[in-house]
This record gives sequence, structure tokens and C-alpha cells, in this order.
Amino acid sequence: MVIYPKVKIVCCHTTLQKSFMVLLSIKRSLSLACLLSLSTATALILLRPSFAQAQTPAAPAEQAPGANNDDLRPLSQDGSILSVQGGQRLMQDAGTAVSAQNYALAIQKLQEARQVFNQLSNFYQELASSFSGIDTRIADGQRRQAIATAQMRDEATYQLALVHRAENKPELSVPLLVQIIRSQNPTRELGQKAYQQLYELGFVDSPYPRNENSSTPR
Repeated sequence: MVIYPKVKIVCCHTTLQKSFMVLLSIKRSLSLACLLSLSTATALILLRPSFAQAQTPAAPAEQAPGANNDDLRPLSQDGSILSVQGGQRLMQDAGTAVSAQNYALAIQKLQEARQVFNQLSNFYQELASSFSGIDTRIADGQRRQAIATAQMRDEATYQLALVHRAENKPELSVPLLVQIIRSQNPTRELGQKAYQQLYELGFVDSPYPRNENSSTPR
């Protein structure tokens, strides 16, 4: 009979010990969970700027200076070669080469510009002829384009003749100057300038236009 209280006390002591161990285990689990939660929250805070940056839409790329943003047709863009802008860029490159006395490069650029403008003029003239009697508005517009690009071609030809003259190669200048006069007509400014070059080179003897006081050869 005496052993019952003792057993009871032992049981209570064992129960308390187990309960304490369970509470300690729960406390450790809660601490670990809190640490994990804290670590996760910290990682999210640190990653938030990168995540926000990734979600921010990229800014649109800047357009190249001088590009036509409204007209997306390939040959209307500034980088096209078969265009007025392409020929003008070649003329600018030739001017830069002349300033540096790089005549070989200037000749190359002027020949390319002359070819571009000549092709454009021929194409516009063919289109004008094709639309003649069909659509007057289109035919007249293409004819104006043909005249304008032919003028640019003759200007490139004149600059090319001047470069050949600067190289002391007048024999290469003469045929180019004659082509300009035939295209422009001697009464127009560029035609007169071309004829003046022929006169200065000694290819022709009579100046044009003639001075009123100059004697007229018979």
C-alpha cells in the first residue's frame, strides 16, 4: 500500500518532465519558424528593387536623328542609297574629302552620287511617261522629280570636273563639262559655268556670255 504514493509521484514527475520537453520542442520549432519567416521576408525586401526593375517596361529606342518616323517605307528612310538623301550624303562625303585634299576618295563619292541621281532621274522620267494620259497628277509629279534629280546629277558632274581639274587632269574634265552643257543648255547658270570652265581650260576660244564691248568673231 505504501508504494502507491511513490509510484504516483514518480508518474507525475515523469509527466511533468515529458510536458517540459514537449514545450521546449515546440518553443524551438516556433523559433526556427520565426527565423525562417524573417529570412524569407528579408530576402523578399532585398529582391523587391530587382523585381520591380524587371517588371518596368523598357523605354522605346530613340529614333535616329533625321529619320522619318511617319513614313516606314524602306526607300523613304534616311539610310537608303537609292534616294535623294543617299545621293546628298555622298556629295557631303565628297566635300569632306576635297577639304582634306583626298581627291581619290572625292572622285569615288562624286561618281557614286552622279550614278544615283542619274538612275533616279531616269526612273522618274519612265514613270512620268507611263502615267502620261492616265493620271496627270502622278505624271506631273514624277516629271518634276526627274528634273530635280537631273539637276542634282549635273551638279555632281560639275564638282567631279572641278576635282579632275584640281588634279591637273583637264582631259577628264572636258567630257563632263560638255555633258553638263548638253543637259542644262548654255543659257542656264550651271551650263554657263561649265562653258566658262572649258574656256579657262583652253578647249574653246569664245567666251560666253559675250560682253557687249567684245568684238564678235566673223
